[in-house]
Amino acid sequence: MKRIGILFIFIGIVLLGVFGYQLWGHHQSQKQSLIQAEERIEQGINKKDDLDVGGEESIEEFDATLDEAFATLEIPKLEKTLPVVEGTDPDSLKKGVGHLSNSVFPGQGEQIILSGHRDTVFRNFGELELGDTFIVRMPYGEYTYEIKDTEIVPEDDTSVIREMGEEVLVVTTCYPFHFVGNAPERFVAYAYPVSE
Repeated sequence: MKRIGILFIFIGIVLLGVFGYQLWGHHQSQKQSLIQAEERIEQGINKKDDLDVGGEESIEEFDATLDEAFATLEIPKLEKTLPVVEGTDPDSLKKGVGHLSNSVFPGQGEQIILSGHRDTVFRNFGELELGDTFIVRMPYGEYTYEIKDTEIVPEDDTSVIREMGEEVLVVTTCYPFHFVGNAPERFVAYAYPVSE
C-alpha cells in the first residue's frame, strides 16, 4: 500500500513537471513572438516614413505569412500586451493570439477574428466587461475597439465567422474560463472601432 502511495506521488510530481515545462515553453514562445511583432510594427512605421506612403495604400497591401507575429493586441483592463500571430492552428496559438487567415486586418472594413487559449494569452479574460477596449497595433497604424456585445456559443459553432458589413473585431476563447480539459463552449467578444 505504501508503494502505491509513493507511485502516485511520483506520477503527480512528473505531471506537474510536464505541465510546468509546457507553460514555460508557451511563455517563452509568446515572449519571442512579441519581440518579432514589435520589430515588424517598427519596420512598417519606418518604411512608411521613408517612402512617405499614405496609410490607405499600406492597409490594402498588408499581408502576413503563416506563423508570423505581425501585430500586438493590448488589453488595457488586464494590463496585457500580446503578440498577434497569423493563423489559428495549434502551433500559431502557442506563440500568441491567432489571427484567422481568411478574415481581414484592422482598417479593412470587415470582420477581424482573433483567437487565443484561455489558460495562456487570455488568462483572466472573464474580467472583461462591455465598454472595455482592445488596441491593435499594426505596422501601418493603431486601432482601438470597444466591446459592445458578447455571447457564448458551442465549440463547433462556425456561425460566428461571417461577413458583417462593417468593421468588427471578434475575439474568441474557450469557455468556461476555469474549465479543466477541452472546454465545450466558446466565449465571443464583439468590439467595434472607437471614433477618434
